[in-house]
Amino acid sequence: MPATPLEVENLSAGYGPTRVLEGISFSVPSGARLAVLGRNGMGKTTLLATLAGQTKRYDGTIRIGGADVTAMPSASRARKGLGYVPQARCIFPTLTVEENLFVGLKGRPKSALEEAYGMFPRLKERRRNLGNQLSGGEQQMLSTARTILGRPSVLLLDEPLEGLAPVICEELMAAFAELAKTGDMTILLVEQRIQSALDFADHVIVLERGRLAWAGTPKALSDDHAAVERLLGVGGLH
Repeated sequence: MPATPLEVENLSAGYGPTRVLEGISFSVPSGARLAVLGRNGMGKTTLLATLAGQTKRYDGTIRIGGADVTAMPSASRARKGLGYVPQARCIFPTLTVEENLFVGLKGRPKSALEEAYGMFPRLKERRRNLGNQLSGGEQQMLSTARTILGRPSVLLLDEPLEGLAPVICEELMAAFAELAKTGDMTILLVEQRIQSALDFADHVIVLERGRLAWAGTPKALSDDHAAVERLLGVGGLH
């Protein structure tokens, strides 16, 4: 499935009676890379979960490739091309790496597993290991690879680098960059490692208290020291 644009209009959502997001609008062109930044607790994870159909939506519209998916359940959004790698590393702990990857094939031939192994050679080395025998970084690779095998047109990545060693972070970001180069997926990345996110993205939005507080290019944000300090709480980016 080729990359498709994502459009979000006046989106408000949350959990039960609690509103977390309020009136958010943005769009991501086909094959583009959007970084979603903000301090902790500002609604970044809720935004991705809402796009994936996992929160309560109060208002607004979500379109994937021009198709309105707002009222669709999560499974239907996935069939429309939405791939979601949540912050919690969702793998099957008692299945092997290879068995976990089979789940992501969605009817594609077994030979497609080589795509995952090409992206993450470490998984090929561990393919007979159970999910619960993997390190945190390897579990993140597995969760990501399983989603990518389904060939989503829009990929949501929620803090994939959280708690990982620098060398693993580099491996993951290199894999995401290679994926982005193909232009086959529109990618949204939520990440606390601000510089890694800016290096990856071609557009940025910053959330503050569940609202869209800033939007622009990575360079524009890097140059806007006042916005960086106010919205992200860091004095400068390197």
